[in-house]
Amino acid sequence: MKIRDASGWTMFIFGVLAFLLGLTGLIRPEILLSILGFEVVERAQRAASDYTIVFMTASSMASFNMGVYYVLAALNDVKAFYRWTVPFRVVTFTVFTAVVMAGIAPKPFFGVGAWELAGALATGFALRNEAKK
Repeated sequence: MKIRDASGWTMFIFGVLAFLLGLTGLIRPEILLSILGFEVVERAQRAASDYTIVFMTASSMASFNMGVYYVLAALNDVKAFYRWTVPFRVVTFTVFTAVVMAGIAPKPFFGVGAWELAGALATGFALRNEAKK
């Protein structure tokens, strides 16, 4: 198990970052809320029907798991997985950008979409260059 090429490194780096952000959110969801530009309200001040922390925990668990998948794919050189991620990461960019533009999410949330697009482009270009060799 080792990383063999640029596309593997793009997947590995994205996976490590997703894992670490997911872990952060599992330990302290408020940190992610702050990073994303959302107002952080103390847990004691939240209404019983406010499921923000539950949602952030669920999202963090998904990020944690996704990070592990990306790292394992990179270490095992699963090129098919790399290719599958590119269009879906572009879709993620599109949806997250639309949410910010519609005023549903604060502007810093755009960073999540930009991160996805940058990763998709990096992986896509690396895969294309590797296919030419």
